[in-house]
This record gives sequence, C-alpha cells and structure tokens, in this order.
Amino acid sequence: MPVSQELLEILVCPETQQPVAPAPDEVLRQLADATAAGELRNRGGSRVERAPSEGLLREDGRVFYPVEEDIPVMLIEESIEL
Repeated sequence: MPVSQELLEILVCPETQQPVAPAPDEVLRQLADATAAGELRNRGGSRVERAPSEGLLREDGRVFYPVEEDIPVMLIEESIEL
C-alpha cells in the first residue's frame, strides 16, 4: 500500500526540510541494479541487501528514503544518496 497523501503532505527530509514525494519507477530500477551489483550503500555506510520496492525522493532528487512495510524510514543514516 503506497504512503497516504495525508502523510506525504507532512513528511519532509529531516536534513533539509525539503518535501518528499514517491520515487519514480526509474529511480527504483537504478537502485535495484546497484543492489544486485552489491554497490548500493546507505548514508550510514551499510550495504543495502534488498532492493527497495518503494521509497520517497527528496524534492531536489538527491536523496532517497526507503519505505519498509508501508512505513517511511526517515532517518538520515538509512537514506541513500543518489
């Protein structure tokens, strides 16, 4: 189930306070490719083991926040720099 519109209206990047929006399929494909190649790391330095199937993209398009089990993970160290 996608993140509700009501939640999207109040969520912002914890680092810059920029709004976030659902990540487009193209970004999800790029992250899946990087995960499969073993190259994807979050900003905390941990390797991402599972390709994200859903996430939120910061307004400037530079940071991705994963959504796990319908819950946005809005932690800087869990985000992925694009």
